[in-house]
Amino acid sequence: MKLVLFDCDGTLVDSAGLIHAVMSETFADFGKPRPDISQTKAIIGLTLDIAIARMLGKTHVDDEALAMTQRYREVYHPLRERPEMTTPLFDGIAPLIDTLSKRDDVLIGAVTGKGRRGLTHILETHGLIDHFIVSRTADDCPSKPHPAMVTECCHETGMVPADTIVIGDAIYDMQMAKAAGAKAIGVSWGYASVEDLWDAGADAVVNHPNEIPAHVSADITE
Repeated sequence: MKLVLFDCDGTLVDSAGLIHAVMSETFADFGKPRPDISQTKAIIGLTLDIAIARMLGKTHVDDEALAMTQRYREVYHPLRERPEMTTPLFDGIAPLIDTLSKRDDVLIGAVTGKGRRGLTHILETHGLIDHFIVSRTADDCPSKPHPAMVTECCHETGMVPADTIVIGDAIYDMQMAKAAGAKAIGVSWGYASVEDLWDAGADAVVNHPNEIPAHVSADITE
């Protein structure tokens, strides 16, 4: 058996536009310059309070970062409902999940810096919720790259990290996987560069979701 844990933003769905729009409004509401989208993409994957603190140039989450985190949450849901603020699946993700879900040697889960409500919304919107049997979010665990999201998913499913594969687009996903003792597969269609994924410890980097089943089938120690 293999436990395959997917990151959400930048891996399953292209949500950078929505996240950046909300972040931009949040910063403006606090009288701060609106961030460039490259700044937003660099923090996608972290839990929200830590992400905002980093964008502010802070080394820790202080009262201002917490206040901005609360404002982000207030702004997020109204913006998400706008027709132009879509979070589409990346090309090839739907057939990939369908393929993996039909295998009797694979369990599918999610590990994300999103909150539980946000993850559920994404999976339900795209008809994927029934395929994900385990998940950990920012509401459950410390921020990536802490290994808790992976180790808790393993514990819940009765799997071990050595038989687990983390698939993500961020350096934090690769670092989290290696810290937990799992295999790390980076995806090139997300928000980090391929070079950064390799540098962060990726065991492989794929360019399309249709490449992933072969890595799942391969000896996980390769």
